Amino acid sequence: MLNHRALRPFTSLLARLPSQCEVCRAWPSQPVCDACVSRFAPPAMRCSGCALPVPEGVARCGDCVLHPPPLDACLAACTYAWPWPDAIARFKFRGDAGWAGPFATLLRSAPWVEPALEQCDIVLPMPLAPGRLRERGFNQSLELARRMAPAKTDATLLLRTRETPAQSGLARAERLRNLRGAFAVEPLRADQVRGKRIVLVDDVMTSGASLFAAADTLRLSGAAHITAVVLARTDPPR
Repeated sequence: MLNHRALRPFTSLLARLPSQCEVCRAWPSQPVCDACVSRFAPPAMRCSGCALPVPEGVARCGDCVLHPPPLDACLAACTYAWPWPDAIARFKFRGDAGWAGPFATLLRSAPWVEPALEQCDIVLPMPLAPGRLRERGFNQSLELARRMAPAKTDATLLLRTRETPAQSGLARAERLRNLRGAFAVEPLRADQVRGKRIVLVDDVMTSGASLFAAADTLRLSGAAHITAVVLARTDPPR
C-alpha cells in the first residue's frame, strides 16, 4: 500500500513548484489559478441548513424549514460541477494528495468558513470505515481538516463503526436508514464533545445523509453547535 505519510515532504515540495493550472493551463500557476477559482467557485447564496442554492434573501430551503437538519450551519465552497469532479476524484481515489492544500485554501476562502473555524472548539473530519481507509491509504477529509485548522483537528474523536452499502441510487430516507448507527463518539472521550462548538469537514455532500447521521451522533453526546464545511455540494437535478 502506498505510504502517503512518507510522501508528504515530497508532495509539499511539489506544491511549491510552478506548474500549469489544471483548468485553463495558465503558466506558472497553482493547481487551479485564481481566475479559475473566481469563475468556477464564485460565492453563492446557499441554504444555511443543507448548502443547496437558494434565491437571494432566502436563508433556508423549503425542505430544511419543514425538516430541520441536525446542523446549525452548512457551508460549501463550490458546486460539484466541472472542473471539480475530476480534480476531487484524483485527490480522493487516485492518491493525488497534492490537491489537499489547494482544496483547503479554496474551503477557507468560502464565505463564513473562516469565522466558523475560528469560533469552533474542535474540527472533526468525516471518518472512513477501516476497510475503506486501507483501500485508499488516507482519509481525504482529514487531509483537508489538517490543512485548514491543524491545532483544532481531532482524527480519532468521531468514529465510523461499520461499513455501509453503497449510497448511490438510494433516496434520502433510504440513505439515512443505511447510515443508522454507522458513527460513534470515542467512548472514553465522550465528555470532550459536551457543550462544544464543532466543525465537521467532508469533501463532497450529495444528499447530506452521512453528515446528518454524524451530526445526530454528536448531538446525542451533547455538542452545542455543529457546522458542516464541505468542499463541493451537488445540486438537485433540474
